[in-house]
Amino acid sequence: MGYLEAAGLGHVLADGRELFHDVSFRVPAGETVALIGDNGAGKTTLLRTLAGEIPAQQGSFRSQGAVAVMPQFIGSLRDDRTVRDLLLTVAPPSLRAAAAFLDAAELAMMEADDEPTQLRYAQALVDWGEAGGYDYEVLWDTVTVAALGIPFQAAQYRAVATLSGGEQKRLVLEALLRGPAELLLLDEPDNYLDVPGKRWLEEQLAQTRQGVLLITHDREVLSRTAGQVVTLEGGTAWTHGGGFATWGEAREARWQRAAELRQRWSEKHEQLKDLVRTLRQQSSISDEMASRYHAAQTRLAKFEAVGPPPAPPRRQRVAPDLRGGRTGVRAITCRDLELSGLMRPFDLEVFFGDRICVLGSNGSGKSHFLRLLDEAGGGAAATVAHTGECRLGARVRPGLFAQTHRHPEWAGRTPADILGGGEGDRAGLDLERAMSALSRYGLAGAGRQNFETLSGGQQARFQILLLELAGATLLLLDEPTDNLDLISAEALEQALAAFTGTVVAVTHDRWFARVFSRFLVFRADGRVTEADEPVWDEGRVGRVRS
Repeated sequence: MGYLEAAGLGHVLADGRELFHDVSFRVPAGETVALIGDNGAGKTTLLRTLAGEIPAQQGSFRSQGAVAVMPQFIGSLRDDRTVRDLLLTVAPPSLRAAAAFLDAAELAMMEADDEPTQLRYAQALVDWGEAGGYDYEVLWDTVTVAALGIPFQAAQYRAVATLSGGEQKRLVLEALLRGPAELLLLDEPDNYLDVPGKRWLEEQLAQTRQGVLLITHDREVLSRTAGQVVTLEGGTAWTHGGGFATWGEAREARWQRAAELRQRWSEKHEQLKDLVRTLRQQSSISDEMASRYHAAQTRLAKFEAVGPPPAPPRRQRVAPDLRGGRTGVRAITCRDLELSGLMRPFDLEVFFGDRICVLGSNGSGKSHFLRLLDEAGGGAAATVAHTGECRLGARVRPGLFAQTHRHPEWAGRTPADILGGGEGDRAGLDLERAMSALSRYGLAGAGRQNFETLSGGQQARFQILLLELAGATLLLLDEPTDNLDLISAEALEQALAAFTGTVVAVTHDRWFARVFSRFLVFRADGRVTEADEPVWDEGRVGRVRS
């Protein structure tokens, strides 16, 4: 039975800023422990430390049993890796090494068929078997059938980029939850999953005998899976053992206790200083009071050396100002629109001020629909294959929040630099105005970091800021709350309520969906229909997979 213990872990960034210190907690076997905190608090850094990817700068940790890790980027892969490559990334290092040796030997066999090459290939096959490769192929066959509906033999060379984010997540989760590892470190495993996928994940975590540490911002997942909640805030961490249902009350009570202890310390500090001042005056006129004066000085010095109790953590402030503007009455008009190979033709009218929530399974075409709407406002030829009509109304200016945060054009640039440059409808800002805007989104401290080094939540908040500055009157939001911490998600909800314009959002966030009034459902049979309430039980679209 595996377990994980962290004791006094700390991490200091390259610029000298302390990210966290004195982080201690335990993940027992058979229990799911949630790690939560504000965007940028250091959750992913902590997880990478526990995975052994980066060294522990302060403190230590120990574990028993094999450890497997799901990185945060699973779901947003758009490189040339195959399904087999992806499954190998979450396999033991010995298996990855054997696979690399086998692949190299197979390539050599294609170029030369001499005896040394044949012997090297034979040895690679032996090493693959000894590393458990054939057993893993049996496991992966079960995994690909469960996640993709096809056997491993047919799926192994499929490009990961052709899979939806949810399919990538489900593939890796199936491998980890069915695999031999006794400890799982999962960085936002629910991102990109549709609601049936999240419900499946909740059931698996409830049944598993593995110890699990997961990072998630989904309140429903938290409430259904976490036996303990480790909160990273104020530069350190604390553990609540009562689950997420009572976490909010425990957090408020903890803050109140911290404030009371600090107030008592301040009062006691003032008393000791008053005593020293009084005895100093008395000692000047009476030698008998000199010893008491020196004793009081010593007592005050020791009290100050210990220092005050930790202050309550400063609450993160996120204040989006999504203003929008008036547009034509008909914001979106779709006539006999068909997303080629995805959904059947449908009609849709969206009016100014509507809040449309787009629901359906992964791979049904929801993100394609948002991209098509975004392209409809740009005047250029659409890259999303479709037939029929899709047009935007007068003064409708779309702004797209991309689910994957993929912006290679921003690599090596800081948020302050990106804001200063301007782009399209967004004017450039001087440094003072740029830092002020970043501050409203809780990003002032990250204003001079390269974009690719920001956490997923920080990247998400920055994208929302850009929509604000571009003056979009039609917000196209593709899973906007996936990486947002709880405070940021609540701030976005409030900003959308005050937004003057139209909102179309794809989401699998059952809590976030409550702010919408219309629901567009991409159904399993290829139809697109409207519903009065959220529909979460649509299955995978019935298309033939090869």
